[in-house]
Amino acid sequence: MKTINRYFAFATLILSLVFTTVNVNAQTKTAAPQIKNVVLVHGAFADGSGWQGLYQILTKKGYNVTIVQNPLSSLADDVAATNLALDKQDGPTILVGHSWGGTVITEAGNHPKVAALVYVAALQPDNGENSIQWLQTAPPAPENGVLPPDDKGIAYYDKAKFHAGFAGDLSKEQADFMFASQGAFHAQGFGTPITKAAWRDKPSYGIVATEDKSINPDIERAMYKRSNTKITEIKGSHVVFISQPAKVANVIIEASKK
Repeated sequence: MKTINRYFAFATLILSLVFTTVNVNAQTKTAAPQIKNVVLVHGAFADGSGWQGLYQILTKKGYNVTIVQNPLSSLADDVAATNLALDKQDGPTILVGHSWGGTVITEAGNHPKVAALVYVAALQPDNGENSIQWLQTAPPAPENGVLPPDDKGIAYYDKAKFHAGFAGDLSKEQADFMFASQGAFHAQGFGTPITKAAWRDKPSYGIVATEDKSINPDIERAMYKRSNTKITEIKGSHVVFISQPAKVANVIIEASKK
C-alpha cells in the first residue's frame, strides 16, 4: 500500500511539473511583444479624415494611432510630416500608407522606429523610381478622374468622376465630403524619385483593392510582387480602407504581431 501511495505521489508531482511548464509556455506566448503604435499616411486628393473608421477599430483594440496630415506640397515635405509623427512614437511602429502615401512611407519608412510597412492600394517605387512611371505601366480606367496640373502645378480630381473613380463603394454623400476635403496636391511629387526604399530592409504588407479605378490593381500586384511584399486582396474601391476598414485593420494587426 505504501508503494502504491508513493507511486501516486510521484505521478502527481510529474503531472504538476508538466502542467506548470505548459502554463509557463502559454503565458510566454501570450506575453510575446506586440507593436502597439500605428501611423497612418493619407494619399493625394484626400486628407486624414478618411482614416476615422480604421482609427476607431484599432484604438478599441488597444493600438496607439497617429494620423499624418500631409501638406502634399512635395515628397520631401510629406516625408518630413511623417517623420515628425514617427519621432513622437514611444517605440516600434507600423507605418501605413494609402495611394500616394505609399510613396511617402517608402521613403519615410527608413525612420528607426518603423518596424513594418503596410501599403493600402498604394504606390511602392524602388530606388531611383518615381510614382508617375508606375502609374503609366497600365492604362487608366475610364472612371479615373485625375486632372492635369493647373497653372500653379496643382493636380485635382475631376468632381464628375470622383465618386465612381475614387470612392465607388461609398455613398454619394461620403464621396462628396471627400471631394470637398481633398488637399491641394502638387503634381511634382509624382515625378520625384525615391532615394532609399524602406521596403528593401523592412517587412512589407500590401493590400490590393480589386475594384480600384484610380490605381490599376494590376499595378499594385506588380509592385508588391516585385518587392516580395505579403499581398492581401480585398474587394473594394481605391478607398478600401474606408469601405472595408475591418479587413484593412486585420492586415495591420497581422503586421504588428510579427
